[in-house]
Amino acid sequence: MTDAPAPIRLNKRMAELGLCSRREADEWIAHGWVKVNGRPAEMGVKVTPSDRIEVDKAAKGQQATQVTILINKPIGYVSGQAEDGHEPAVTLFTPQNRWAEDNARFFFSPQQLRGLAPCGRLDIDSIGLLVMTQDGRIARQLIGEDSVMEKEYLVRVAYHGLGQPAPTGQLVRMDDDDPVTTNVQAVFPPAMLARLRHGLSLDGQPLKPARVEWQNPEQLRFVLTEGKKRQIRRMCELVGLKVVGLKRVRIGKVMLGNLPVGQWRYLGPHEKF
Repeated sequence: MTDAPAPIRLNKRMAELGLCSRREADEWIAHGWVKVNGRPAEMGVKVTPSDRIEVDKAAKGQQATQVTILINKPIGYVSGQAEDGHEPAVTLFTPQNRWAEDNARFFFSPQQLRGLAPCGRLDIDSIGLLVMTQDGRIARQLIGEDSVMEKEYLVRVAYHGLGQPAPTGQLVRMDDDDPVTTNVQAVFPPAMLARLRHGLSLDGQPLKPARVEWQNPEQLRFVLTEGKKRQIRRMCELVGLKVVGLKRVRIGKVMLGNLPVGQWRYLGPHEKF
């Protein structure tokens, strides 16, 4: 005989079911838009999988107005809050910067800025696909604790080389003043490419396997399912590479495509990550 599952908070259960984010669930409960087994839910109530959860049409209507946008972030913009005098990428979300070829049937409104949050960092020195959303379901899908969403990057590199292990066990860089910048593929050891794919650790934690291959003699293609801070740059440093250009081109099934640098478009109703 198996034990019955332990009750969990209603907002967590609603997020697990893909109905909304936990924050949205709390807002809906406060509005009286959620019922459990036919009764209005109270904040903090716990439920089991056997409990019946109903959501009012008003909540679903509010959800339908939420937008997700894709920005081709330029160098010099931060993904989140403004820092060190650098502007956040959300400042690019203006009617003037909307891509002329965006055919999604949304009209820009200042209300769309409310709660618009980045789903995955793209550091200040990187360009490419940045997703911002008001929809907690999409945020959870892209950056939730259990997310395994693929993210694809094109990474231009130079090779500094690695010397013999130092007493600390760390490999010592060579040729810092004269890196290889052309036909890097020809001089980069295959064993180090294998380490990029699997075997490196950051912050004391082993990294998940990654797909890494040469796109051309100076550029690598990375496909990751995790997103530690400055992960690709730090991975490259560990094998003697220096990143000289980094561009995110895909998240899940959504491609950057022809979206110009500094412009944005809406995620279309037909598009899924």
